[in-house]
Amino acid sequence: MRQLQDESDIWEALRLTKNLLAFSGGVDSSALFYMLLQKEIPFDIAIVNYNTRGGSKDEEEFARQLAKKHGKLVFIKSVKLDSANFEANARAVRYEFFDEIIKQNGYETLLSAHHLGDKLEWFFMRLIRGAGAVELCGFSQIEQREGYAVARPLIWHTKEELLEFLTKNGYEYFVDESNFDEKYERNRFRKNFSEPLLKEYKEGIRRSLKALEEDKEKLLPREYQKIDSLYIFKRGENELRLIAKILKFFKIVLSKKQRDEIERLTECVISGKVAIGKNAHLIFIAPFVKDEAMDKAFKETCRKSKIPPNVRAYMYKEGIEIEKVCKE
Repeated sequence: MRQLQDESDIWEALRLTKNLLAFSGGVDSSALFYMLLQKEIPFDIAIVNYNTRGGSKDEEEFARQLAKKHGKLVFIKSVKLDSANFEANARAVRYEFFDEIIKQNGYETLLSAHHLGDKLEWFFMRLIRGAGAVELCGFSQIEQREGYAVARPLIWHTKEELLEFLTKNGYEYFVDESNFDEKYERNRFRKNFSEPLLKEYKEGIRRSLKALEEDKEKLLPREYQKIDSLYIFKRGENELRLIAKILKFFKIVLSKKQRDEIERLTECVISGKVAIGKNAHLIFIAPFVKDEAMDKAFKETCRKSKIPPNVRAYMYKEGIEIEKVCKE
């Protein structure tokens, strides 16, 4: 599992947040459960029992016992849904349940066990519908929802790698038979396209989907000005969403406490490394630099231009021209 060890930034970020794992007892979520344990990352679990097969109760009990064994809270919802449009309805019920738990218990990050195969399946299912580049990319490793972040630490790893991890360590998991039922479109794409291709070409697919993810950022409408590592954008309704998005570039997933701090203050430093400053019209985000010996003329120009004090030292250090950052 060399790749998982190399990509440590997201794991480090998760140590600083209150996490809820979307759990099912299957290969993917079980692998993520045990990896979180190994890395000593705090989390609790939530499981939805759709009661679609005989083993559903066993999986629910497995979740209870696993949580008890490792000292985790477990939240369980049992539902029965109509077969018509089951996948869409199940997703709606699932996220409504997660939203409720997160709001009531102050969780900051929802952990999802999506992997490379899931991302490739999404790509194919959107490709046949004539989707554009941004939609083809699908979900990202970290995304912001209302009030919390969704993190997918396994997104660049195949199911085969996750199975290898579970088998090597002797960890228990369940196999969901519904994953083989080809009445579901996703399962057809998995069996006939994504699994055979990943088996043969996983490294190339991984690189291509990562490249598409980078390209997606370039294709999205320009929301901010960037000079070196200084980000500037106009104040407005979606300030916190855009701040959270930019902080992801610095490998920071915001906690609720940090979000409250950002909304309350005109200046703050997040995680000791990123400065956020506001004036009446603009928001500035930059790496935090301790007081730099700025010359008087630079300081006075910054004051007149209403550049927040906590980003001035970075601008001075990097030689960023003040005129460039004052365009509204």
